Amino acid sequence: MALKATIFKAQIQLADMDRQIYGDHAVTIARHPSETDERMMIRLLAYALNVPADTTHGALELAKGLWDTDEPELWQRDLTGQIDHWIDIGQPDDRRLLKAAPRSERVSVYTYTHSSPIWWKGIEGKLARASNLQVWLIAHEQSQALARLAQRGMQLQVTVQDQTVWVGDTTQSVEIHLEKLK
Repeated sequence: MALKATIFKAQIQLADMDRQIYGDHAVTIARHPSETDERMMIRLLAYALNVPADTTHGALELAKGLWDTDEPELWQRDLTGQIDHWIDIGQPDDRRLLKAAPRSERVSVYTYTHSSPIWWKGIEGKLARASNLQVWLIAHEQSQALARLAQRGMQLQVTVQDQTVWVGDTTQSVEIHLEKLK
């Protein structure tokens, strides 16, 4: 019998001073049985960092990245279905990113493991022609601290200022420094 996804619900109070975006967002996440709390929380963080101010050009959605190799982890599609923003988590291979780059206006990757610098060094040269690609590194210790906030029902406050992110609930807070690799 196949294992089913576990449903998590998050209420995010966002104050993104870098982009001047403020608001409350209700997010339902289906966590794949093979996905860790750490990876799921990085997906949630990527959502908060990229949610648009309004949905006139389409909403940011959680996609089926773990289930379907033709989809990212998150994406924003315009009203015609054209991909505006493709967002991947972890260490996608260069072929996947080079395939996504011409299909989308923007491509972002959020990587967070100990081996991320080695992964990036190995594919950085291959991705030089992908001008619409941004790669962000989250320190492994910070992503693990973020994972400790995971609960089936979450009330999170996310504050962004100068590429530093504070994520907290009623009992603890995590400070995350985003390092731009590309």
